[in-house]
Amino acid sequence: MMDYRIYFRFIQFSLGLYEGKEFLDGSVLQGFDWDAFYDFAKRQTLVGIVFDGIQRLPKGAAPRLDLLMKWLGMSQRVKMRNEVLNEATVAVYNSVRNAGYSCCILKGQGNAVMYPNPSARMPGDVDVWVDAGRDDIRRLARALVEIADGRVGSESLNHIGLTMGGITVELHSTPGFMANCIYNRRLQNWLRRNADLQCSNMVALPNGSGAVAVPTCAFNAVYQLYHLYHHYFYEGVGLRQVVDYYFVVVKSEERRVKGEEGEVKSEELRVKNPMALEGELNRLGLWKFAGAVMYVLHNVMGLPEDMMIAPMDRKRGRMLLDDILNGGNFGHYDKHHAVGHNLLRLYRDARLLRFYPSEALSEPVFRAWHWWWRKRNGL
Repeated sequence: MMDYRIYFRFIQFSLGLYEGKEFLDGSVLQGFDWDAFYDFAKRQTLVGIVFDGIQRLPKGAAPRLDLLMKWLGMSQRVKMRNEVLNEATVAVYNSVRNAGYSCCILKGQGNAVMYPNPSARMPGDVDVWVDAGRDDIRRLARALVEIADGRVGSESLNHIGLTMGGITVELHSTPGFMANCIYNRRLQNWLRRNADLQCSNMVALPNGSGAVAVPTCAFNAVYQLYHLYHHYFYEGVGLRQVVDYYFVVVKSEERRVKGEEGEVKSEELRVKNPMALEGELNRLGLWKFAGAVMYVLHNVMGLPEDMMIAPMDRKRGRMLLDDILNGGNFGHYDKHHAVGHNLLRLYRDARLLRFYPSEALSEPVFRAWHWWWRKRNGL
């Protein structure tokens, strides 16, 4: 089995989290397989981040010239895509606000601002949480595509997709859902209680692109953990999402200790309290998964135990890390991907049943209900 520890240290080095003397003096890079590392970084959508580390290496330790130029080209495309996404994110946010709706940007460019170099993070789509009902969001989607000469795409249980100027946008009526009906009800209640604060937490995107509302780090400590959990069951998780959550945890802890956020609503204070956070994650069925994620953050990103939001769970953590390394970005490279989407879900459910029984047992029932819901709504 391959030893990924040097890859993990290099990721930390690239992000400025590890001094990396062995990389700077080239002592561990003699005979290093840069082609394999490039494939790994591409599979995990970390090409731009890793290239930041490569640029700090002495000449003799760097990849050969043809691979270096290939890496440079990919990194430049990531940078340019970030510039486009920053402007598009602000434009979409302002359009939704001008239409009269409160909203915030989920993940994406809001996560990028936490990075030492936001332009190195591989961008995705523009996800907008709109504080409105489904019918209002349908009308909003039609209005937005008329302005931008775009088109409305698919509709799911919690969002409507559309394309505007070549950018994929998802308008969310709720940021997510869970298969277990009890946990889902609790999740929806928690999201509704916290919606107002997230829609008023403004941050400036890089290069003067403008300002948008994004969730607070305390909110993201719960929400993005849920997001990882959801994707772990349905699509798989990649290291880019792990790096995102590392910065969420670190920034959340820094602000909790320093008290930099000032006066906030009682619900936010509750989430920032470690004991309350444990209770919230237990109520949402996420506490055991939190321990698995802490194990991954410790091994991949070097997160110290005193900054963890839950004790490390080694058994669940090893399984999660193995799936991440086998699957790549959200499972797009998973070796089981070829068996088909529905069979892959059944495979995941069977494999995860031992450690996450409530979601695994609920998923087939939820899938049947979701099929009925889509049929009833003509989707």
